Amino acid sequence: MFADRAKIYIRSGKGGDGHISFRRELYVPCGGPDGGDGGRGGNIIFEVNEGLNTLTDFRHIHKYNAQDGQPGNKKRCHGKDGEDLIIKVPEGTIIKDFESGKVIADMSGENRREVILKGGKGGQGNMHFATPTMQAPKYAQPGQSAQELWVQLELKVIADIGLIGFPNVGKSTLLSRVSNARPKIANYHFTTLNPHLGVVDIDGEKGFVMADIPGLIEGASQGVGLGHDFLRHIERTRVLVHVVDAASTEGRDPVADIKAINKELEAYNEDLLKRPQIIAANKVDVIYSEDEDPVLKLKAEFEPKGMKVYPISAVSGQGVKELLYAIFEQLKNTDLSPVVFEKEFDLTRLATSLLPYSVEVTEDGVYVVEGPRIEKMLGYTNLESEKGFSFFQKFLKDNDILEKLEEAGIQEGDTVRMYGLEFDYYK
Repeated sequence: MFADRAKIYIRSGKGGDGHISFRRELYVPCGGPDGGDGGRGGNIIFEVNEGLNTLTDFRHIHKYNAQDGQPGNKKRCHGKDGEDLIIKVPEGTIIKDFESGKVIADMSGENRREVILKGGKGGQGNMHFATPTMQAPKYAQPGQSAQELWVQLELKVIADIGLIGFPNVGKSTLLSRVSNARPKIANYHFTTLNPHLGVVDIDGEKGFVMADIPGLIEGASQGVGLGHDFLRHIERTRVLVHVVDAASTEGRDPVADIKAINKELEAYNEDLLKRPQIIAANKVDVIYSEDEDPVLKLKAEFEPKGMKVYPISAVSGQGVKELLYAIFEQLKNTDLSPVVFEKEFDLTRLATSLLPYSVEVTEDGVYVVEGPRIEKMLGYTNLESEKGFSFFQKFLKDNDILEKLEEAGIQEGDTVRMYGLEFDYYK
């Protein structure tokens, strides 16, 4: 089955921890620190794969983790960087933050490859903390934490022309006649449950891509039936072609059908009504009405509004050539720049929200700072020594913890608590 949505979990790699070690060689009693740096964590990268046209692969794998960086080692050995994880998606895939629904990236147009989550930086080994007065530092820097996020992938087909209409009006038959697409065709409702794309060639001219958008129903914009799933694919098309059953073989009124579908388009995204629209009055070969000609009725209703009507028979081919040339002429006068959705989700804010510590203020005015990196740092730092406490202060400054305390409103003399330890805050 065609899959055009998927929810997945992505996580970049954690940075490797810096190493604590000292040079040990014969006749070198004070070799000094030689702990190496940790490696960088792997990035999460999304990349367009031209060979994919659905999101089916993501139905089976829901979690994607990049490789963590390796910790540093003795003898100044640098830890190995974690491998990036490249996630292949079809062109037209939009990556959204699952919680807010905001667009992170649109893998369309020139955007073929994008880093979504960056891996954490590796921590520095203790060789970086040696000073003239502290020649044997017994601490190293932890690696930065990974970034993680639940994202929603949505595939919106990329086509120049979108065929829209109620079920069983002949969209699939028309597409199969004018292109190399071979959608399943039968005389019953909702034969087409998946969008189909076909390339239409015009003699001596550049061809265009046409999409058969599955049949819409009233209430589609509210999600009735598979409404949202279908409407999503119309958003990238440049010209909309209404296919209607001019012969009313099932008792439908083609004029009412077009009005109903435009109402659904407006309710879903009013900008869709700004797209050029053409009407293909299908099944004219089986019109037996002795009353008013339904094609003339369509022209009287919609051509004054700028919507040209073309009588066709998708089965026999009658009028199809004229329709295609009209579509081609319309495309020449239409902005052909790709429809790309703007970014809405700020990934830098995500990095801030995933900092490995939190700052909270208790009811009695104590500022509580907690986090795995802080707990780990306190475990290997001797705060009783002047040099150890100096390293502790540098750690707070380098990791923007002092800045966050000030943003939280801390004043000189206020108390800061970290895992059972309390300090008075002074600049």
